[in-house]
Amino acid sequence: MTGAGSGIGAATAAAAAAQGLVVSAWDLDAAALTAVSAAVRATGGVVDPHVVDVADASAVRTALARARSAYGPVRHLVNNAGPSSATELDFDHAVRLCVGSVRSVTQVWLEQAPPGATLVNTASVAGTVVGTASDWYSAAKAAIVGYTRHLAAHRADAVRANAVAPGMVDTPRLQGFAGSPTGQSVLARVPSHRMATPDEIAWPILFLLSPLASYVNGALLVVDGGWTVTQ
Repeated sequence: MTGAGSGIGAATAAAAAAQGLVVSAWDLDAAALTAVSAAVRATGGVVDPHVVDVADASAVRTALARARSAYGPVRHLVNNAGPSSATELDFDHAVRLCVGSVRSVTQVWLEQAPPGATLVNTASVAGTVVGTASDWYSAAKAAIVGYTRHLAAHRADAVRANAVAPGMVDTPRLQGFAGSPTGQSVLARVPSHRMATPDEIAWPILFLLSPLASYVNGALLVVDGGWTVTQ
Protein backbone atom coordinates (compact mmCIF):
# COMPACT_ATOMS: atom_id res chain seq x y z
CA MET A 1 0.00 0.00 0.00
CA THR A 2 1.79 3.13 -1.17
CA GLY A 3 0.84 6.52 0.23
CA ALA A 4 -0.39 4.84 3.40
CA GLY A 5 0.41 7.68 5.77
CA SER A 6 -2.82 9.64 5.47
CA GLY A 7 -6.15 10.06 3.72
CA ILE A 8 -7.26 7.32 1.34
CA GLY A 9 -4.08 5.32 1.90
CA ALA A 10 -4.41 5.26 5.68
CA ALA A 11 -8.08 4.34 5.46
CA THR A 12 -7.38 1.54 2.99
CA ALA A 13 -4.55 0.17 5.11
CA ALA A 14 -6.83 0.08 8.16
CA ALA A 15 -9.73 -1.47 6.24
CA ALA A 16 -7.49 -4.12 4.67
CA ALA A 17 -6.01 -5.04 8.04
CA ALA A 18 -9.51 -5.27 9.50
CA GLN A 19 -10.29 -7.86 6.83
CA GLY A 20 -7.33 -9.97 7.94
CA LEU A 21 -4.78 -8.89 5.34
CA VAL A 22 -1.19 -8.23 6.33
CA VAL A 23 -0.50 -4.69 5.15
CA SER A 24 2.92 -3.52 4.01
CA ALA A 25 2.36 0.21 4.46
CA TRP A 26 4.63 2.61 2.57
CA ASP A 27 5.01 6.36 2.84
CA LEU A 28 7.70 9.03 2.93
CA ASP A 29 6.36 10.46 6.20
CA ALA A 30 7.77 8.35 9.03
CA ALA A 31 5.69 10.05 11.72
CA ALA A 32 2.47 9.54 9.78
CA LEU A 33 3.32 5.87 9.21
CA THR A 34 3.95 5.41 12.92
CA ALA A 35 0.53 6.86 13.75
CA VAL A 36 -1.27 4.76 11.14
CA SER A 37 0.53 1.60 12.24
CA ALA A 38 -0.35 2.21 15.89
CA ALA A 39 -4.01 2.68 15.00
CA VAL A 40 -4.08 -0.52 12.94
CA ARG A 41 -2.36 -2.56 15.64
CA ALA A 42 -4.70 -1.18 18.30
CA THR A 43 -7.57 -2.92 16.51
CA GLY A 44 -5.68 -6.21 16.15
CA GLY A 45 -4.46 -5.68 12.60
CA VAL A 46 -1.05 -6.63 11.24
CA VAL A 47 0.90 -3.86 9.54
CA ASP A 48 4.52 -3.66 8.39
CA PRO A 49 5.47 0.01 7.87
CA HIS A 50 8.28 1.09 5.55
CA VAL A 51 9.52 4.59 4.77
CA VAL A 52 9.84 4.31 0.98
CA ASP A 53 10.38 6.79 -1.83
CA VAL A 54 8.31 5.19 -4.59
CA ALA A 55 10.29 7.14 -7.19
CA ASP A 56 13.40 5.16 -6.14
CA ALA A 57 13.29 1.73 -7.80
CA SER A 58 16.04 0.40 -5.54
CA ALA A 59 14.12 1.39 -2.41
CA VAL A 60 10.97 -0.19 -3.82
CA ARG A 61 12.80 -3.43 -4.56
CA THR A 62 14.27 -3.52 -1.05
CA ALA A 63 10.91 -2.90 0.64
CA LEU A 64 9.19 -5.59 -1.43
CA ALA A 65 11.96 -8.07 -0.64
CA ARG A 66 11.57 -7.40 3.08
CA ALA A 67 7.80 -7.85 2.90
CA ARG A 68 8.16 -11.15 1.04
CA SER A 69 10.80 -12.38 3.48
CA ALA A 70 8.62 -11.61 6.49
CA TYR A 71 5.16 -12.53 5.21
CA GLY A 72 5.42 -14.41 1.91
CA PRO A 73 4.25 -13.44 -1.58
CA VAL A 74 2.76 -9.97 -1.98
CA ARG A 75 -0.59 -10.74 -3.62
CA HIS A 76 -2.13 -7.27 -3.78
CA LEU A 77 -0.78 -3.83 -4.68
CA VAL A 78 -2.48 -0.46 -4.22
CA ASN A 79 -0.68 2.43 -5.89
CA ASN A 80 -1.90 5.47 -3.99
CA ALA A 81 1.20 7.62 -3.44
CA GLY A 82 1.05 11.16 -4.74
CA PRO A 83 1.96 14.75 -3.91
CA SER A 84 0.76 16.27 -0.66
CA SER A 85 -0.25 19.47 -2.41
CA ALA A 86 -2.14 19.95 -5.65
CA THR A 87 0.07 22.90 -6.57
CA GLU A 88 3.54 21.86 -5.45
CA LEU A 89 4.92 20.37 -8.67
CA ASP A 90 5.89 21.40 -12.16
CA PHE A 91 4.49 19.37 -15.03
CA ASP A 92 7.52 17.15 -15.71
CA HIS A 93 8.06 16.38 -12.02
CA ALA A 94 4.37 15.57 -11.65
CA VAL A 95 4.44 13.04 -14.46
CA ARG A 96 7.54 11.37 -13.04
CA LEU A 97 6.06 11.14 -9.55
CA CYS A 98 2.44 10.31 -10.31
CA VAL A 99 2.85 8.13 -13.40
CA GLY A 100 6.46 6.99 -13.49
CA SER A 101 6.39 5.76 -9.91
CA VAL A 102 3.16 3.82 -10.49
CA ARG A 103 4.76 2.04 -13.43
CA SER A 104 8.04 1.47 -11.58
CA VAL A 105 6.45 0.02 -8.44
CA THR A 106 4.12 -2.15 -10.51
CA GLN A 107 6.89 -3.56 -12.70
CA VAL A 108 9.09 -4.45 -9.73
CA TRP A 109 6.12 -6.05 -7.93
CA LEU A 110 5.10 -8.07 -11.00
CA GLU A 111 8.53 -9.69 -11.17
CA GLN A 112 7.54 -11.93 -8.25
CA ALA A 113 3.78 -11.47 -7.95
CA PRO A 114 1.99 -14.76 -7.23
CA PRO A 115 -0.83 -16.24 -9.32
CA GLY A 116 -4.08 -14.39 -8.75
CA ALA A 117 -2.34 -11.07 -8.10
CA THR A 118 -4.53 -7.96 -8.06
CA LEU A 119 -3.72 -4.30 -8.52
CA VAL A 120 -5.68 -1.11 -7.87
CA ASN A 121 -4.38 2.29 -8.92
CA THR A 122 -5.79 5.48 -7.44
CA ALA A 123 -6.77 7.79 -10.29
CA SER A 124 -9.25 10.67 -10.07
CA VAL A 125 -12.32 12.08 -11.76
CA ALA A 126 -9.94 14.88 -12.75
CA GLY A 127 -8.46 12.43 -15.24
CA THR A 128 -11.79 11.87 -16.96
CA VAL A 129 -13.69 15.18 -16.75
CA VAL A 130 -12.43 18.70 -17.31
CA GLY A 131 -12.83 20.56 -14.04
CA THR A 132 -10.88 22.75 -11.65
CA ALA A 133 -7.79 20.54 -11.22
CA SER A 134 -4.41 21.70 -12.49
CA ASP A 135 -3.18 20.59 -15.91
CA TRP A 136 -0.50 18.25 -14.56
CA TYR A 137 -2.89 16.57 -12.12
CA SER A 138 -5.52 15.91 -14.78
CA ALA A 139 -2.92 14.65 -17.25
CA ALA A 140 -1.19 12.42 -14.70
CA LYS A 141 -4.42 10.83 -13.49
CA ALA A 142 -5.58 10.24 -17.08
CA ALA A 143 -2.26 8.53 -17.77
CA ILE A 144 -2.75 6.26 -14.75
CA VAL A 145 -6.12 5.19 -16.14
CA GLY A 146 -4.51 4.42 -19.49
CA TYR A 147 -1.69 2.46 -17.87
CA THR A 148 -4.17 0.44 -15.82
CA ARG A 149 -6.12 -0.51 -18.94
CA HIS A 150 -2.91 -1.42 -20.74
CA LEU A 151 -1.99 -3.81 -17.93
CA ALA A 152 -5.46 -5.36 -18.01
CA ALA A 153 -5.21 -5.97 -21.76
CA HIS A 154 -1.60 -7.10 -22.00
CA ARG A 155 -0.73 -8.62 -18.59
CA ALA A 156 -3.91 -10.51 -17.75
CA ASP A 157 -1.73 -13.60 -17.40
CA ALA A 158 -0.06 -12.00 -14.38
CA VAL A 159 -2.44 -9.53 -12.79
CA ARG A 160 -6.01 -8.28 -12.60
CA ALA A 161 -5.70 -4.49 -12.81
CA ASN A 162 -8.31 -1.84 -12.04
CA ALA A 163 -8.46 1.78 -10.91
CA VAL A 164 -10.65 3.94 -8.73
CA ALA A 165 -11.50 7.54 -9.58
CA PRO A 166 -12.44 9.42 -6.42
CA GLY A 167 -14.14 12.77 -6.52
CA MET A 168 -13.67 15.21 -3.65
CA VAL A 169 -12.49 13.38 -0.54
CA ASP A 170 -12.18 14.82 2.96
CA THR A 171 -8.39 14.57 3.22
CA PRO A 172 -5.81 17.12 4.38
CA ARG A 173 -4.91 17.88 0.76
CA LEU A 174 -8.43 19.01 -0.13
CA GLN A 175 -9.64 20.61 3.09
CA GLY A 176 -8.45 24.08 2.10
CA PHE A 177 -9.87 23.76 -1.40
CA ALA A 178 -13.24 22.55 -0.13
CA GLY A 179 -13.71 25.77 1.82
CA SER A 180 -12.81 28.02 -1.10
CA PRO A 181 -15.42 29.56 -3.41
CA THR A 182 -14.33 27.20 -6.19
CA GLY A 183 -14.55 24.20 -3.90
CA GLN A 184 -17.98 25.21 -2.69
CA SER A 185 -19.10 25.57 -6.31
CA VAL A 186 -17.92 22.04 -7.06
CA LEU A 187 -19.60 20.62 -3.97
CA ALA A 188 -22.86 22.32 -4.93
CA ARG A 189 -22.90 20.16 -8.07
CA VAL A 190 -22.39 16.90 -6.15
CA PRO A 191 -25.80 15.24 -5.75
CA SER A 192 -24.66 13.99 -2.33
CA HIS A 193 -23.78 17.60 -1.34
CA ARG A 194 -20.69 16.55 0.56
CA MET A 195 -17.19 15.17 0.17
CA ALA A 196 -16.48 11.47 0.53
CA THR A 197 -14.82 10.15 3.64
CA PRO A 198 -11.56 8.26 3.05
CA ASP A 199 -13.33 5.07 4.16
CA GLU A 200 -15.82 5.50 1.32
CA ILE A 201 -12.93 5.16 -1.13
CA ALA A 202 -11.16 2.42 0.81
CA TRP A 203 -14.05 -0.03 0.59
CA PRO A 204 -14.36 0.15 -3.22
CA ILE A 205 -10.60 -0.45 -3.40
CA LEU A 206 -10.95 -3.55 -1.24
CA PHE A 207 -13.84 -4.75 -3.40
CA LEU A 208 -11.65 -4.52 -6.51
CA LEU A 209 -8.87 -6.44 -4.75
CA SER A 210 -11.21 -9.17 -3.55
CA PRO A 211 -12.58 -12.36 -5.17
CA LEU A 212 -15.95 -10.57 -5.36
CA ALA A 213 -14.46 -8.67 -8.31
CA SER A 214 -12.83 -11.71 -9.94
CA TYR A 215 -14.23 -10.88 -13.41
CA VAL A 216 -13.57 -7.15 -13.15
CA ASN A 217 -10.45 -6.23 -15.12
CA GLY A 218 -9.43 -2.94 -16.70
CA ALA A 219 -12.28 -1.08 -15.03
CA LEU A 220 -12.36 2.48 -13.74
CA LEU A 221 -14.65 2.63 -10.72
CA VAL A 222 -15.84 6.21 -10.25
CA VAL A 223 -16.58 7.06 -6.60
CA ASP A 224 -17.65 10.69 -6.65
CA GLY A 225 -21.11 10.97 -5.11
CA GLY A 226 -22.56 11.43 -8.59
CA TRP A 227 -20.55 14.54 -9.52
CA THR A 228 -19.56 13.39 -13.01
CA VAL A 229 -23.17 12.75 -14.06
CA THR A 230 -23.88 16.45 -13.52
CA GLN A 231 -21.10 17.62 -15.84
